[in-house]
Amino acid sequence: MNEQKANQLVKDLYQAVDNKNLAYLEGVLADGVNFRIGNYDTISGKTDTLAANQQFFASIKSMRHTLDNVWSVKEDILCNGMVDYVRLDGSELSAHFSTVLTMSHEKIADYFVYADISKL
Repeated sequence: MNEQKANQLVKDLYQAVDNKNLAYLEGVLADGVNFRIGNYDTISGKTDTLAANQQFFASIKSMRHTLDNVWSVKEDILCNGMVDYVRLDGSELSAHFSTVLTMSHEKIADYFVYADISKL
């Protein structure tokens, strides 16, 4: 994937995540997607991945991702930045994150997010 398409995909993905937009995720995830966030176990399959995201979205009031860098190498897209969370009680937490996406047939086949969310 070229750099411009990779940048746009990551920008759109994190805008959708920040908006808790499950419909967008459903459209960009491969049916057999593998998803992992932090130290949690890997989840396989679109249905279970969407359910996990819905559960995570419900556990926080809001979040906002700021991207620092996006790289594209063959079918892999990598990015990093900062995410600012607002907990349900209104308190805030910021964390650095990195994400590795592997694309297959223009869908996200692997979606691995590296962030310390243990304090949420």
